[in-house]
Amino acid sequence: MELRNRNVLVMGLGVHGGGLGVACWLLRQGANVTITDMANAEALATSIAALHETEAETGNQARYVLGEHRMQDFTGADVLVANPAVRPDSPWLTMARSAGVQIETEMTLFFRRCPGPILGVTGTKGKTTTATLLGAMLRQQHPDVVLAGNLRVSALEALERVTAQTPVVLELSSFQLVGLGEAGLSPKYALITNLSSDHLNYHGSMEAYAEAKRQIYWHQPIDGAVVLNGGDDGSVEWFPLFDAEGQGHGGRVIYVAGGTSWSKATSRFPQPVVRVVHPTVEAQGNTAIWREAAHAFGATPSDSVTLFERADMALAGDHNFYNAMLAAALAYAFGISPANIRSAVQHFTGVEHRLELVRELDGVRYINDTTATNPAAALAALATVQGPLVLLAGGADKNLDFDAFAAAMVRRAKALVLLEGSATQRLQGELRMKSEELRNEIGDEQFSILNSQFSTAYSDFAAAIHAARALAKPGDTVLLSPGCASFGMFRNEFHRGEEFRRIVSELRTMNDER
Repeated sequence: MELRNRNVLVMGLGVHGGGLGVACWLLRQGANVTITDMANAEALATSIAALHETEAETGNQARYVLGEHRMQDFTGADVLVANPAVRPDSPWLTMARSAGVQIETEMTLFFRRCPGPILGVTGTKGKTTTATLLGAMLRQQHPDVVLAGNLRVSALEALERVTAQTPVVLELSSFQLVGLGEAGLSPKYALITNLSSDHLNYHGSMEAYAEAKRQIYWHQPIDGAVVLNGGDDGSVEWFPLFDAEGQGHGGRVIYVAGGTSWSKATSRFPQPVVRVVHPTVEAQGNTAIWREAAHAFGATPSDSVTLFERADMALAGDHNFYNAMLAAALAYAFGISPANIRSAVQHFTGVEHRLELVRELDGVRYINDTTATNPAAALAALATVQGPLVLLAGGADKNLDFDAFAAAMVRRAKALVLLEGSATQRLQGELRMKSEELRNEIGDEQFSILNSQFSTAYSDFAAAIHAARALAKPGDTVLLSPGCASFGMFRNEFHRGEEFRRIVSELRTMNDER
């Protein structure tokens, strides 16, 4: 698609980098770019400043329509590029379609132009860690591998570095996958970490959310491959290989499961059948092993390859063992040797904002897990971090179920500090009910301590962190793992994590304060 001198409307500049990256790229292609966003110039100042740098570099000036959308911009464009946060049923998109405007997203533009193999990673939780670890595995054999997507790294901005031999690892959100699905595009290699409810405020239902995630493999070519989590109930329930008409996914399927922990959900493929029909990656004790499908060229259960040992891992937690097995499964399917997979596992220490140790002060550890924006991710953190916890939680609502999260908070946290937000009032109600249910288990003293903390929700983040510090003793951990979204108090979850790091780094030792 030739873009030079074409009128391209970018709907939604945003602060995450998606709208910014595509706008900068379009300017470099010589397009006549108009940017429209309901936010005003002050709210978008950082993104606009970055765009002005590209304008100066290219000599190509964008037009800005901020604080409003105008009908003439949507009906008069040749191409409309929608930010991933724009709902597919937006009346503005409907208006543009009716006018014959071509609808694209950053990802559809990237997929159409990328000459190299694309490996896509999605899932409700663990996708950033898994995508980054997969990139590290590929880098052992392909030093030029590109890691981009839903990582605050624009895929289009990286396009000029990609050749036919350059693998590209993309973390893909459900929002991005909706646009790819509408265009009939899937990465040749795909991986889904797991599935539990999230973003229901956007998608409207679990069915629609799962349908969005499914697009990562639904349009693969016959020589493609998808890795699915055979130990995850949500994956087994919601990711079929065939639709109601018998039309199916065309590529190879690889299931991952930790030893005997295959999903107990009603499966379209019971475990014995899975092992006959599909290759699997399984845990034998603490060893991750690739097994060929039993039907493949007369393979037997002994036809297996050791990929890595759990003792090799620098990352802690059962969930990260699963993440590593999922990444190793796709890396091996792509052609990465077991030795290189193992080397990457040994040297990978994680990514920022995910169970990130920020500081140890006066015997108290401060851990930043701001990207736990849903209960499932926060539950994984509560299961991983050992010892007494002072938990910072709460925030904006995504219409998610807090039942299991509230129970885990009551059981695991010695103290709770709640952040103000649209979800917090509902979470407070769940906490009161769960503490009453679990009163005999946690004891009357802990019941009284927690119930005294349920009513307070902090609108000042620094005050919340100082309150958490006051509740912590040497040997404790102050854990930011909110289980909720960040909008309202923060620009996004990364801003929340950056503020946590800043405030914690500025704390003085008790000796200094004396």
